[in-house]
Amino acid sequence: MSTTVPGTPAWLRETNDRTALSLLLQHGSLTRNGIGQLSGLSKPTASQIVSRLEAAGLIQVVGEVSGGRGPNAVTYGVRPDRVLGVAVDINESVIRSTVVDAQGAEHPVVETRLQGDDDRSAVADLRGAIEAASLASATSASTVRLVCVGVQGSVNPRTDELSFIDTLPGWPRTGVRRQLEAFLARTVHIENDVNLAAIAERSEGAGAGASSFALLWMDDGLGLAVDLDGTVHRGSAGGAGEIGYLPVPRVAAGIDPDAADLQDLIGGPAIIGIARRHGLEGTDARSIALALTDHPNRGAVFAEMAPRIALGVVPVLAILDPEVVVIGGPIGIAGGDELATLVRAEIERDQPWRPRIRGSAVSGDPVLRGARHTLVQLVRQRLFAELGTLP
Repeated sequence: MSTTVPGTPAWLRETNDRTALSLLLQHGSLTRNGIGQLSGLSKPTASQIVSRLEAAGLIQVVGEVSGGRGPNAVTYGVRPDRVLGVAVDINESVIRSTVVDAQGAEHPVVETRLQGDDDRSAVADLRGAIEAASLASATSASTVRLVCVGVQGSVNPRTDELSFIDTLPGWPRTGVRRQLEAFLARTVHIENDVNLAAIAERSEGAGAGASSFALLWMDDGLGLAVDLDGTVHRGSAGGAGEIGYLPVPRVAAGIDPDAADLQDLIGGPAIIGIARRHGLEGTDARSIALALTDHPNRGAVFAEMAPRIALGVVPVLAILDPEVVVIGGPIGIAGGDELATLVRAEIERDQPWRPRIRGSAVSGDPVLRGARHTLVQLVRQRLFAELGTLP
């Protein structure tokens, strides 16, 4: 946060610098005259700003454009390597990571298999993810200042405790962020994986433009994220959305008499059981989702899933009544709008709600995409913070 006093020359200089940096982030590259025209600043002032930002290492020459008669005009852009982040999606056996810069450019996604629970630690997992992502994008790990990691659990923002989690061997359950920041010497943002997926749905998926939506995440574990007018509701202790612990209604006995909660009814083991009854092979939700891609019994599998999923959606409708319900996770992505239509029909058959239900519309790994969107904003904030330190 800036410490300059409003109305002073230093404040005006920082304000102008911020305006120019914002324009370069928005447009990608601009000439000195372009910055002046878009900002309304005079040519001499725009030129001074560019010189100051270039000398500070925040921007650099990226090309030139023809201005007609006379020499070509130099174009400037934000230095992509000034501040970098690394987005991470981690589970029990796999870690995916990618570099994130202030421009939001796409960088390679690296997937690493994790081996040996006895040798695992949170620091080693994230350090390896940072180094692998940096190597793949030909950037230096030394410029990575921020990390955003999605975990299959929740983080209490008040106590820095991990809970509702059993998929991260070697990770501390208390003081996790504090320990990671101390050993990695970087700012670490830890977020529930479904919440990050919801950020991606809001930015580029099925939640775009909705006043509110709920994302039902169907993986080996069951989760829910709630977006209210662009803000993810995390709860006072970070545990909002752990819908798998919700007891099933009595009517569920007609579908699965052994199911005690929603995790039993529509979690990974239940999904695997349904798939196998229809001739599909798989050991977890992701392998089942892959098998569903072109299997001839795809429709029958989704038809059997739909009544179960409907029982999980009804409490969400009763409590939140969101504009859209998105079915995501590996199963929701595999089912798409085909599964969403079946679920909606099940609800409308017996319930008073007429919900708008959609399949996930995020390309790639939704958790990693959400971490990227989060980091782009954090990286930009870090760049803007540096303006207050310029002479």
